[in-house]
Amino acid sequence: MRNNETFLIIFSILGGLFSILASIFDWDFFFESRKAQFFMSIFGRKGSRIFYFILGLFLIFVAIMIYTK
Repeated sequence: MRNNETFLIIFSILGGLFSILASIFDWDFFFESRKAQFFMSIFGRKGSRIFYFILGLFLIFVAIMIYTK
């Protein structure tokens, strides 16, 4: 495994976990950030939480796929 793959795996897992934890615990600083406002305007708060939970799962899935290739 190359160094850039290792970095990508770690980054994907940490980003996925952060996204999942933010959606579970409904962190205000996360959902009130400027970047999250786009999804908040489309999906609302509950829909954004579901979106970010699924995004977190996807990031962890990507990390697993890179690791097992």
